[in-house]
This record gives sequence, C-alpha cells and structure tokens, in this order.
Amino acid sequence: MKYYVGIDLGGTNISAGVVNENYEIIAKASIKTNCPRPAVEIAEDMAKTAIESIKKAELSLDQIEWIGIGTPGIANCATGIIEYSNNLDFTNVPMAEYIQKYIDKPVYIENDANAAAYGEFVAGAARNAVNAVCITLGTGVGGGIIIDGKIYSGSNSAGAELGHMVIEVDGPQCTCGRNGCFEVFSSATGLIRMTKEAMEKDKNSTMWKLSFDRNNKVTARTSFDAMRSGDKSAAEVVDKYIKYLSAGITNIINIFQPDILCIGGGVCNEGDPLLLPVRELVKKEVYTRNSKKNTKIVIAELGNDAGIIGAAFLGNAINK
Repeated sequence: MKYYVGIDLGGTNISAGVVNENYEIIAKASIKTNCPRPAVEIAEDMAKTAIESIKKAELSLDQIEWIGIGTPGIANCATGIIEYSNNLDFTNVPMAEYIQKYIDKPVYIENDANAAAYGEFVAGAARNAVNAVCITLGTGVGGGIIIDGKIYSGSNSAGAELGHMVIEVDGPQCTCGRNGCFEVFSSATGLIRMTKEAMEKDKNSTMWKLSFDRNNKVTARTSFDAMRSGDKSAAEVVDKYIKYLSAGITNIINIFQPDILCIGGGVCNEGDPLLLPVRELVKKEVYTRNSKKNTKIVIAELGNDAGIIGAAFLGNAINK
C-alpha cells in the first residue's frame, strides 16, 4: 500500500491528512494558520502538522511517497513557489523548499481550488470523467478545471479563476477590483448580501425572525429557510440567486463543455431546492441544449476532504 500526505493551507486552518492509494484519508491533523505572519513560520507549522498526521496514521516518514499542498492564490507547480496569495499575504514564497527543510520528500503545490477539483476528479463526484469543472460556493467562488485528466492552470499558473468573469456589467464591486463578477452574486457572501438587501425592503419578512433566532446573524441559509415557510421576499432572493448561479454555470459549460460540472461549498447543502432549478435553467440556456450529450451538473461529494485528497495526489497530476 502506498501513502501520501495532502495539506490544505487555508487562511484560518492548516489541515493535513495521510491518504492511501485507494483515496482514503486514514489520519488527519490541523492547526490554526494565525495569519498574518512570516511564511517560514507557517511552513514550519505545515511540516509539523504533516508529521503529526503521519504519526496518527502509525506510519513512518519512509512510507510516505510525497507531500502535496493546496494553497490559496497563484501556485507555480513547476517551481514550488507560491507567487502571490492575498489571503496569506505571500509574494514569491518558495514553499516547497521551505517544507523540504523539515521533510525530505518531494513536495508539490497547486492552487487550493484546483487541488479540491482534482480530489473530486479522482475520488468524488467527477470520478470517471475525462473533462470536468468544479466550482466552490464559499466566501468567494473558487474554480478548478480538469482537461484530459490534467489540472488546467494556464500559462502563468493563475487559470481557473471562474469567479471573476463578469456576468453583470457595472454590477456590485468585487474584491478583485472589477464590477459584477460571478463571485459577487453566486458566492455565499453574495447570497447573504442579497438577503440583507431584501430584508431592508421588507421589514415583515420571516427572514428577520430567523436571523434573530440565530443571534441576529444572516447566513446563506436564511433566505432558503424563509422561502420554505412561504415568505415571498425570501423566495425572490432564492430565485434571483439561482438565476445568477445558472447564468455563470451556463457560461462555464459553453466554454469548456465538460463531462461533469460539480458544485461544492456550504450553499450546496440545500440539495434539490438549489440543484433542480439550476439544472432546468441551464438546460434551457446552454448552447448545446439540442445535443444528445450534455454536461451533468452534480453536487460535490467530498466536502472539506476534497482539498486534502486532491493535494495528496498532486504528484500524479503534475507528473502526467
């Protein structure tokens, strides 16, 4: 049996897991990232967390094939350098070299959304596909593209930023500096913004009570939960959200025509109330609507484990 270590480097947590050749996580460890701080300190904690996961798996370092890292930002897999990450305040950090000071194994790095997409491709909702696209609806909208079984990251390692295509010119400003990005409307953050806007217009909406019951917190669930209780304003928010999400997904399918497009992130916990209307809208709008074969739209299966599993198998992805 072969074993690999996958590290999911996030702005909040560093998570590491030992994964066997059957794509099963057999042990995990995690630590707070504690940003911002020097990259060398974060690298040391990443190495310690990886070693801790190996100990939990009751394995020795000699039994590990390699270390894979999924990181926010632009990760150059050829050089092992994180060229830029605004979330971590990194610029040109030689992360593979830093990790190898503590662990004498090959180290591979890739963007975290790409790593998660590869995880779904090898072991989750996109397995058995040849071409696949994965999007994650979280704080932003992450994207990962698999073409002919390989991660596509462009000529400068910055490809697959699917959240930053504009779907409404002169729309609300995005954190990237543009206006009207897919991310502005289809992220969990965007859904929360639209929910709050609707609440301000309708002071009698059930969404107010739901937020009060949750310590005055509006979440991505608020509009969906209120919709289920018959609230008209909430239903309008959900409809608007699904229209924007479907528009972005249609664009992605028209460009890439993948076998499978999988959607991940907390918003997807809504299940069929989200997925079924998205499928119907995309089916009506996609350019290939009259074709015999069309992209399957599915919910991601691996959850938070996708990043660890995908990172663990980066050696395979990069060396193909």
